[in-house]
Amino acid sequence: MAKDPTLPVDDEARALAKKLMRTARSGALATNDAENGMPFASLVQVGTDLDGSPVILTSQLSVHTRLMEADPRCSLLLSTIGKGDPLAHPRLTLQATAERLDRETDEAQSIRRRYLLQHPKAELYVDFPDFSFWRLRIASGSLNGGFGRAYRMMAEDLLTDMSDFFDFYDFEAEAVEHMNAEHADAVALYAAQLCGAREGAWHLIGIDPEGIQMALGDEILRLSFPRTLTGPHEVRPMLIRLANEARSRIS
Repeated sequence: MAKDPTLPVDDEARALAKKLMRTARSGALATNDAENGMPFASLVQVGTDLDGSPVILTSQLSVHTRLMEADPRCSLLLSTIGKGDPLAHPRLTLQATAERLDRETDEAQSIRRRYLLQHPKAELYVDFPDFSFWRLRIASGSLNGGFGRAYRMMAEDLLTDMSDFFDFYDFEAEAVEHMNAEHADAVALYAAQLCGAREGAWHLIGIDPEGIQMALGDEILRLSFPRTLTGPHEVRPMLIRLANEARSRIS
């Protein structure tokens, strides 16, 4: 019997998988074609819900939309892009069930807001009547973190627990707007000093119990908190703590 090449899932693997999910701007979506029994892969833009669940925006004219309507089972491949051998970079395959969101609900409007922060150019077509948001409900994942670093992961390894963050969509929207309007300098310091990114007009695009996302042009960064927050009341103190830490690193 062949040896199982996968490793036990640890916190480092979880953090890497979640970073991929929170920073990927696109992915390869595989759906099922019932007519010929063949898989169908297509490139899609990817956003995330508060818990990290992938969110995609598709047109009714797209083949993968019609296939998800007939069979919601799907798979999404996310990967980092860098120099050298593409197989040397981390990638994550998610197995999921696609769920179309009713565009008139408050939840869909909140997801629309978050998606446009990550993909601002989508505002040109996001409200076309033939477009819909889909949430991919994760069943499991397969992470390859590089040579000899393969992991089989369950949904609880990949998603953020939001059970103590009631009505967090509104809280997050206000916090993101406030930070970008009043504390843009702190956001820029998070990126440059804590993430080692290039200096620039970085802006906040997402907050969750485990970290924040920032964007500059087409680049998205993930900054994980030192610990998982237990409620919305801990967001402000954590952001202040990170700002102080970033300022302390300025030479």
